[in-house]
Amino acid sequence: MNDFLNKWRFYGLGETEYKKSLQSVFSKNIYSLRKINAVVAAILTGFLFVPLFIDKNLTTTLFFIGTSVIAMLLYIFIRFKYRRTNEERDVKKKLVYILICLYYINVISFGIYLDVWSHPENTAGAFLAILICALLLFNIPPLFHYCLTICSIVTFIIIVCIVKNPSEKCVDIPYVLLAGTISLILNWHVIMTRLSLASFADKMKEERNSYFDQSTIDELTQLKNRRDFLNTFQRALTSHRQKDNFLCIAILDIDYFKNYNDYYGHPKGDECLRNIGRVLKELQNNMNIYAARIGGEEFALVWFEKDAYNAQNVAEMINEMVRRLNIPHEKSCAAPYVTASIGIHVLPCGTSENIDSLYSLADQALYSAKKSGRNRAVINLSEQLRAEALRETA
Repeated sequence: MNDFLNKWRFYGLGETEYKKSLQSVFSKNIYSLRKINAVVAAILTGFLFVPLFIDKNLTTTLFFIGTSVIAMLLYIFIRFKYRRTNEERDVKKKLVYILICLYYINVISFGIYLDVWSHPENTAGAFLAILICALLLFNIPPLFHYCLTICSIVTFIIIVCIVKNPSEKCVDIPYVLLAGTISLILNWHVIMTRLSLASFADKMKEERNSYFDQSTIDELTQLKNRRDFLNTFQRALTSHRQKDNFLCIAILDIDYFKNYNDYYGHPKGDECLRNIGRVLKELQNNMNIYAARIGGEEFALVWFEKDAYNAQNVAEMINEMVRRLNIPHEKSCAAPYVTASIGIHVLPCGTSENIDSLYSLADQALYSAKKSGRNRAVINLSEQLRAEALRETA
């Protein structure tokens, strides 16, 4: 019994998949409400002229004015409250349900007046069929949909029994029940199909994202790879011109790593790279410093600084974090444990150099760090920053 209820509640998709799918298509309810309220307002405004100029019926005229105004107000509210797609994705579900109910009540009241009170000779079931089509525009849970449909059926039947004569009741009540039954069955399948398609689209999107992530992640260290680094660096180079700060690029190279591999073996070398990858990953999470593995034992880092000279302190901190790993390295000429050399280039706001030249300048700083004994960080300031520093010194 529970399995049946769960299958009914979640259209056979399962609770997690159903909720995820419903969320992905939920903003479409806003588009549906917007369009249908505009159409309803236009239709009701058109109907307004019939009692105004032909029937000369003030009550009907006032009713049509009221319903068309309500529809137009709903349209205006939705149109201006949810102007952009990204806002519609964050829309509150309860608010959308309330708007759907308001729309539905407005249409039902119009249908009851037109089809039951104003023209009793017509069949109420004919108008209820319109509500079947209206519900097809929304993505709503089974219980909410059934409540709307059943309330509509009961309301129409009660008013038909009060207003119409026995001969008309015999025609209307079967039509109302038939229209409601069709609505329950038809909408179930339509919504289930929509949610299934949304679920399939979500799965395809997840798979695409997964494949993309796999193509940009270094398998050994779980950091980003060279391909992603070049794309990220290009974006940083473009965006940093709009900020009042400095773009820093650093290249980290493990000292005497070839000797380490030759002496300890490649499995130990891989373990060493993973440990340093974890250090850089921690740095990335805590300090918003982008880190990638761009070669065998080479890593690249990109970040922004308010103070150009603070880049040196950050690099020294990274070096200290590597030293604290305390990985033995007997074949290193720099220290008895694994160390790293870092070359940094700092770029001031407003320059327009390309990636290759900036990478080359950071690489030159790395070469200087190696030449001066390794296990250290060397900063290479741009010509503009060096000129500013000389002016301040003078």
